[in-house]
Amino acid sequence: MFNSLVTVLDAQKSKAKYPEARVIVLDDSFNTFQHVANCLQKIIPSMNEKRAWDLTIKVDKTGSAVVWKGNLEQAELYHEQLFRKGLTMAPIEIT
Repeated sequence: MFNSLVTVLDAQKSKAKYPEARVIVLDDSFNTFQHVANCLQKIIPSMNEKRAWDLTIKVDKTGSAVVWKGNLEQAELYHEQLFRKGLTMAPIEIT
């Protein structure tokens, strides 16, 4: 005979959505448009040139832009990589 571990999930909890993390770039007075757009393209998966430029312009005009949404672990990675490239970053937001 063997022992087994059984996990019973609460139906309500199992349907609950995992929180989404948002990576936000802030406007600053020292990064160039080209640098911001290049960083977004290199670091954020599936970021094309047009989207990178659109987000860069949004950062300039509104003061910030959400550049990626998804799970927290990936958000932390992208946030750190963008920060290391010199971008001004807001704290990761959990929604």
